[in-house]
Amino acid sequence: MQKSIKNSSPLNFALVPLAAEPIAHLGAFPVTNTMVNAWIVTAFFAVVAFVATRRKGLVPRGVHNVIEAIVEVLSSEIEKIAGSRKLARQFFPLIATIFFVVLANNWLGLLPGTGTVGFYELVHGETELIPLLRSAGSDLNFTLAIAVTAVLFSHLAGVRAVGFIDYFSKFVNVKAIFKSIKHGPMAFITAVIEFGVGFIEIIGEFAKTLSLSLRLFGNVFAGEILMTVMLGLVSYVVPIPFMFLEILVGVVQATVFAMLTLVYLVIATTPHGGHDEHHA
Repeated sequence: MQKSIKNSSPLNFALVPLAAEPIAHLGAFPVTNTMVNAWIVTAFFAVVAFVATRRKGLVPRGVHNVIEAIVEVLSSEIEKIAGSRKLARQFFPLIATIFFVVLANNWLGLLPGTGTVGFYELVHGETELIPLLRSAGSDLNFTLAIAVTAVLFSHLAGVRAVGFIDYFSKFVNVKAIFKSIKHGPMAFITAVIEFGVGFIEIIGEFAKTLSLSLRLFGNVFAGEILMTVMLGLVSYVVPIPFMFLEILVGVVQATVFAMLTLVYLVIATTPHGGHDEHHA
């Protein structure tokens, strides 16, 4: 099968496939175009981390000053939601990583060449463009992986904060049923109802994961379709406002994902019966 690297016309790139396209294989492991974008972002932040840790003076200068300013602003916003500096420092690595990784992947997908430069391949009897680069956020595997990580870390933080038994008692609280027997039938009925509510909480955790992943995937994928349609209709000038709109959407989606993760962490680390006090 003959392949050639070309810069495709927007009119030829009429459809955006739902699944990420494999562009190479490492043995039996497929390497997709969204994975390449994710690797580029990972390499970029590895370089940023290396540069940031090279600061030797107490007074930051140049790029170190920019990095420190960004860290201070983000840390301040996290502290407002977490309610304490201690929790903000504890949650900062995860929240900052999610925010910047999602933001960088969203923006990288808007660069010229992403989704339009690749090779042509015969698929189902038709010649289709397989782009070399594609926004990682348009891959449900990527968004689902981040969502699972966020929810999993919220559970780990909850266990660390209130203890294994106390934390998971909100899901399966068998101990409360046995204790309620001593306090009469109404207490027993209440304990049984709370036990049933625990199963709803378990379903809610799965729904939480799906909500996080599908929200990000849906917005990024819809943005891809929008830009493809606009570039197919008019290649110059007209798509520019939509490009700025997608830049804004990238910021909003990264912020929503990171802040929801922070809220899950705060709720998980709040002891039972303390939710009302925290929100008050």
